[in-house]
Amino acid sequence: MNRILSSSGLLSWIQRSWAAVLLSGKAIFFLLTRKLDVGSSLEQMMAVGPASLLIALVTAAVIGMIFTIQVAREFLQLGAGSAVGGILAIALARELCPVMMAVVVAGRVGSAFAAEIGTMRVTEQIDALYMLNTDPIEYLVIPRLLACCIMVPALSILALFTGLAGGLIVAQSMYGIADSVFLDSIRNFLDVWDILSGPIKGIVFGALIAIIGCSWGLTTRGGAKGVGQSTTAAVVTSLLAIFVSDLFLSWLMFQGLGQGATMIGQ
Repeated sequence: MNRILSSSGLLSWIQRSWAAVLLSGKAIFFLLTRKLDVGSSLEQMMAVGPASLLIALVTAAVIGMIFTIQVAREFLQLGAGSAVGGILAIALARELCPVMMAVVVAGRVGSAFAAEIGTMRVTEQIDALYMLNTDPIEYLVIPRLLACCIMVPALSILALFTGLAGGLIVAQSMYGIADSVFLDSIRNFLDVWDILSGPIKGIVFGALIAIIGCSWGLTTRGGAKGVGQSTTAAVVTSLLAIFVSDLFLSWLMFQGLGQGATMIGQ
């Protein structure tokens, strides 16, 4: 992080960020004009999704339990114990699941993208692809982009159910909230848009992770040391992009009073 904030590091970061923007445009063009490599895309989907499933579900379950512990006691003291499930569901669906799954994928997969492609760059394998009349964007970037855009939303949906299950266990065992009360609260508070917002955010986060990881890999210089620096910078930049984009997406999706506020006002 200090390297990014230094004057030379900041200039390099701006240049690589601009390269990532250009890569995004090229990737969109290739998606619209070229035939997809289904085999490579499926291979990358396996690396992004199933390989990250266990850590993603454990993370979701723990988050659901922690959130319930923090909220249930306060709500019970206020006489609003019946709202615990709904509040948990909204928090998980809108924010916690898509953001945390994106963080997991950025740390596990985005770093791997930067390291793998960065190694190919410093060992001149990228130049070899050009000599073979193969575009690195079509061969390396597009399958990873599709994999992240598909699997991050899928992980978010699975994480939602897992987090709710973890919260239900804690609410029942530690605070005596009945299963029926918890589930009714979820049904009353959660609507279709809340459920859809997570996968929508997941698509954006997945695209950011893939583009940043691949772009930082393609612009790697300086041998093994450069690969390590690119990997670290790619993860840091991906996390920053996830949080900033989440701010704007949340503002666009959830302006005004929601259903929960309406119910409380009644």
